[in-house]
Amino acid sequence: MIKTWIVILLHQLIFQGMFVAKNIFLHRKIGKKIRGHNFEATISILFFAFFIGTAVVMSLIQQPIGKIQLLNDDFTMVVGLGLLALNLIISAVSLMGLKDSWRVGVLEDQKTELVATGIYRFTRNPYFLSYALMFAAYTVILQNLLLVFLSICGFWLVHYMVLKEEKYLLSIHKDTTYVFPDLS
Repeated sequence: MIKTWIVILLHQLIFQGMFVAKNIFLHRKIGKKIRGHNFEATISILFFAFFIGTAVVMSLIQQPIGKIQLLNDDFTMVVGLGLLALNLIISAVSLMGLKDSWRVGVLEDQKTELVATGIYRFTRNPYFLSYALMFAAYTVILQNLLLVFLSICGFWLVHYMVLKEEKYLLSIHKDTTYVFPDLS
Protein backbone atom coordinates (compact mmCIF):
# COMPACT_ATOMS: atom_id res chain seq x y z
CA MET A 1 0.00 0.00 0.00
CA ILE A 2 1.14 3.53 -0.77
CA LYS A 3 2.29 5.48 2.28
CA THR A 4 -0.08 8.40 2.86
CA TRP A 5 2.65 10.83 3.91
CA ILE A 6 4.50 10.16 0.64
CA VAL A 7 1.34 10.92 -1.36
CA ILE A 8 0.82 14.20 0.52
CA LEU A 9 4.45 15.30 0.20
CA LEU A 10 4.63 14.44 -3.51
CA HIS A 11 1.34 16.21 -4.11
CA GLN A 12 2.56 19.30 -2.28
CA LEU A 13 5.85 19.26 -4.18
CA ILE A 14 3.95 19.40 -7.48
CA PHE A 15 1.10 21.66 -6.31
CA GLN A 16 3.25 24.23 -4.52
CA GLY A 17 5.98 23.87 -7.16
CA MET A 18 3.58 25.02 -9.89
CA PHE A 19 2.43 27.92 -7.70
CA VAL A 20 5.95 29.09 -6.85
CA ALA A 21 7.16 28.68 -10.45
CA LYS A 22 4.23 30.77 -11.74
CA ASN A 23 4.88 33.48 -9.14
CA ILE A 24 8.61 33.68 -9.89
CA PHE A 25 8.13 33.58 -13.67
CA LEU A 26 5.42 36.24 -13.67
CA HIS A 27 7.25 38.53 -11.25
CA ARG A 28 10.34 38.43 -13.47
CA LYS A 29 8.26 38.94 -16.62
CA ILE A 30 6.21 41.95 -15.51
CA GLY A 31 8.66 43.43 -12.98
CA LYS A 32 5.92 44.11 -10.42
CA LYS A 33 4.93 42.45 -7.20
CA ILE A 34 2.24 39.86 -7.65
CA ARG A 35 1.35 39.14 -4.03
CA GLY A 36 -0.94 41.46 -2.16
CA HIS A 37 0.14 41.99 1.42
CA ASN A 38 -3.34 42.21 2.77
CA PHE A 39 -4.78 40.54 5.82
CA GLU A 40 -6.86 38.02 3.88
CA ALA A 41 -3.95 36.77 1.76
CA THR A 42 -1.72 36.39 4.81
CA ILE A 43 -4.38 34.53 6.82
CA SER A 44 -5.11 32.25 3.87
CA ILE A 45 -1.47 31.36 3.35
CA LEU A 46 -1.06 30.63 7.07
CA PHE A 47 -4.24 28.54 7.15
CA PHE A 48 -3.28 26.55 4.04
CA ALA A 49 0.17 25.86 5.53
CA PHE A 50 -1.44 24.81 8.83
CA PHE A 51 -3.90 22.49 7.06
CA ILE A 52 -1.15 20.87 4.99
CA GLY A 53 1.12 20.52 8.02
CA THR A 54 -1.71 18.96 10.02
CA ALA A 55 -2.38 16.48 7.21
CA VAL A 56 1.30 15.52 7.06
CA VAL A 57 1.46 15.01 10.84
CA MET A 58 -1.78 12.99 10.78
CA SER A 59 -0.35 10.79 8.04
CA LEU A 60 2.75 10.04 10.13
CA ILE A 61 0.98 9.21 13.41
CA GLN A 62 -0.20 5.62 13.78
CA GLN A 63 -3.40 6.49 15.72
CA PRO A 64 -3.99 10.25 15.31
CA ILE A 65 -6.57 12.08 17.37
CA GLY A 66 -9.91 12.20 15.59
CA LYS A 67 -9.31 9.18 13.32
CA ILE A 68 -12.56 7.70 12.03
CA GLN A 69 -12.47 4.55 9.93
CA LEU A 70 -15.62 4.81 7.82
CA LEU A 71 -14.27 3.28 4.63
CA ASN A 72 -11.57 0.88 3.51
CA ASP A 73 -8.13 2.54 3.26
CA ASP A 74 -7.58 1.26 -0.29
CA PHE A 75 -10.89 2.75 -1.43
CA THR A 76 -10.24 6.10 0.24
CA MET A 77 -6.76 6.21 -1.30
CA VAL A 78 -8.20 5.70 -4.80
CA VAL A 79 -10.84 8.40 -4.25
CA GLY A 80 -8.26 10.71 -2.69
CA LEU A 81 -5.79 10.19 -5.54
CA GLY A 82 -8.56 10.98 -8.02
CA LEU A 83 -9.34 14.22 -6.17
CA LEU A 84 -5.63 15.11 -6.03
CA ALA A 85 -5.24 14.46 -9.76
CA LEU A 86 -8.21 16.73 -10.41
CA ASN A 87 -6.67 19.31 -8.06
CA LEU A 88 -3.41 19.31 -10.05
CA ILE A 89 -5.17 19.51 -13.42
CA ILE A 90 -7.38 22.42 -12.33
CA SER A 91 -4.39 24.16 -10.72
CA ALA A 92 -2.27 23.89 -13.86
CA VAL A 93 -5.08 25.02 -16.14
CA SER A 94 -5.85 27.93 -13.76
CA LEU A 95 -2.26 29.12 -13.59
CA MET A 96 -1.81 28.92 -17.36
CA GLY A 97 -5.21 30.39 -18.21
CA LEU A 98 -4.83 33.54 -16.15
CA LYS A 99 -1.58 34.39 -17.95
CA ASP A 100 -0.23 37.78 -16.79
CA SER A 101 -3.36 38.56 -14.76
CA TRP A 102 -2.35 36.09 -12.02
CA ARG A 103 -2.09 37.69 -8.57
CA VAL A 104 -2.01 36.31 -5.04
CA GLY A 105 -4.51 38.36 -3.09
CA VAL A 106 -5.82 41.74 -4.12
CA LEU A 107 -3.35 44.37 -5.37
CA GLU A 108 -5.47 47.50 -5.54
CA ASP A 109 -2.75 49.52 -7.29
CA GLN A 110 -2.67 47.16 -10.29
CA LYS A 111 -5.34 46.70 -12.92
CA THR A 112 -5.11 43.38 -14.75
CA GLU A 113 -7.01 42.07 -17.72
CA LEU A 114 -10.24 40.27 -16.84
CA VAL A 115 -9.94 36.69 -18.09
CA ALA A 116 -13.25 35.01 -18.94
CA THR A 117 -12.01 32.28 -21.31
CA GLY A 118 -10.81 28.73 -20.81
CA ILE A 119 -11.57 27.38 -17.36
CA TYR A 120 -12.52 30.92 -16.32
CA ARG A 121 -15.68 30.58 -18.46
CA PHE A 122 -16.95 28.05 -15.94
CA THR A 123 -15.64 29.43 -12.66
CA ARG A 124 -14.08 32.75 -11.75
CA ASN A 125 -11.94 31.05 -9.11
CA PRO A 126 -10.63 27.70 -10.30
CA TYR A 127 -7.46 27.91 -8.21
CA PHE A 128 -9.56 28.23 -5.06
CA LEU A 129 -11.58 25.27 -6.31
CA SER A 130 -8.33 23.31 -6.48
CA TYR A 131 -7.70 24.11 -2.80
CA ALA A 132 -11.18 22.84 -1.93
CA LEU A 133 -10.36 19.62 -3.79
CA MET A 134 -7.12 19.31 -1.82
CA PHE A 135 -8.99 19.78 1.48
CA ALA A 136 -11.48 17.10 0.46
CA ALA A 137 -8.79 14.70 -0.78
CA TYR A 138 -6.67 14.84 2.37
CA THR A 139 -9.79 14.51 4.53
CA VAL A 140 -11.00 11.47 2.56
CA ILE A 141 -7.59 9.79 2.56
CA LEU A 142 -6.91 10.35 6.26
CA GLN A 143 -10.53 9.93 7.49
CA ASN A 144 -10.05 12.35 10.36
CA LEU A 145 -12.57 14.55 12.21
CA LEU A 146 -10.01 17.31 12.79
CA LEU A 147 -9.45 17.51 9.02
CA VAL A 148 -13.22 17.58 8.47
CA PHE A 149 -13.39 20.62 10.77
CA LEU A 150 -10.36 22.26 9.13
CA SER A 151 -11.81 21.57 5.68
CA ILE A 152 -15.03 23.34 6.63
CA CYS A 153 -12.95 26.28 7.89
CA GLY A 154 -10.96 26.17 4.64
CA PHE A 155 -14.11 26.18 2.50
CA TRP A 156 -15.38 29.21 4.45
CA LEU A 157 -12.04 31.01 4.10
CA VAL A 158 -11.94 30.32 0.36
CA HIS A 159 -15.52 31.56 0.00
CA TYR A 160 -14.63 34.75 1.87
CA MET A 161 -11.60 35.34 -0.37
CA VAL A 162 -13.68 34.72 -3.49
CA LEU A 163 -16.23 37.33 -2.41
CA LYS A 164 -13.46 39.87 -1.70
CA GLU A 165 -11.79 39.26 -5.06
CA GLU A 166 -15.08 39.41 -6.96
CA LYS A 167 -15.96 42.77 -5.38
CA TYR A 168 -12.54 44.07 -6.34
CA LEU A 169 -12.82 42.78 -9.92
CA LEU A 170 -16.27 44.31 -10.23
CA SER A 171 -14.93 47.66 -9.07
CA ILE A 172 -12.19 47.76 -11.73
CA HIS A 173 -13.97 45.96 -14.58
CA LYS A 174 -17.44 47.57 -14.47
CA ASP A 175 -17.13 48.50 -18.13
CA THR A 176 -16.84 44.91 -19.39
CA THR A 177 -19.59 42.77 -20.83
CA TYR A 178 -18.82 40.05 -18.28
CA VAL A 179 -21.75 39.44 -15.95
CA PHE A 180 -20.57 39.49 -12.36
CA PRO A 181 -22.51 37.58 -9.72
CA ASP A 182 -24.72 39.57 -7.36
CA LEU A 183 -22.49 40.18 -4.33
CA SER A 184 -24.92 42.18 -2.22
